[in-house]
Amino acid sequence: MPDKAVHVTWRGGLGFEASGELGGRMETAGDEGVAGLRPMDALLVALGSCTGADVASILRKKRQPVSSYVIEVAGDQRDEHPRSFSRIDVLHQIEGEWIDPQAVRRSIELSVTRYCPVTAQLASGDVVIVHRYRIGDAEPVVVAESGPHGHLAVFAHAIGPGVE
Repeated sequence: MPDKAVHVTWRGGLGFEASGELGGRMETAGDEGVAGLRPMDALLVALGSCTGADVASILRKKRQPVSSYVIEVAGDQRDEHPRSFSRIDVLHQIEGEWIDPQAVRRSIELSVTRYCPVTAQLASGDVVIVHRYRIGDAEPVVVAESGPHGHLAVFAHAIGPGVE
């Protein structure tokens, strides 16, 4: 018996509705001009919500006073079919008083290297995934780069504009 399963039902055209074992639902749309997530959008959602859950949980355990946490995930697709992603950028935007940048960096690092199965699955293929964070209005800082084919680089020092 599989560990995970979803049920995907065709809704006409190129639209589908998916439901999970615990009752969650998501709709995808494939027809031009029809509002909705495309399947590749849903893959980016899976990555953002997986790593975001890890980071939020770790920051809570570290007692970081997070007041806002937004994850922006953007991917570059190849021109040739099957139009898989060549690169995905994940920006963790965190706000709150007295947020420790090292706690944020370490939380993202743990997600990338240990906890997020979506990151691990994607990085085992031919996509590069770059994780950055920004606290408030500060410049984004690179934490880690994973993939392709399982390659992993975790940056101990800030890597960003003007930073060596």
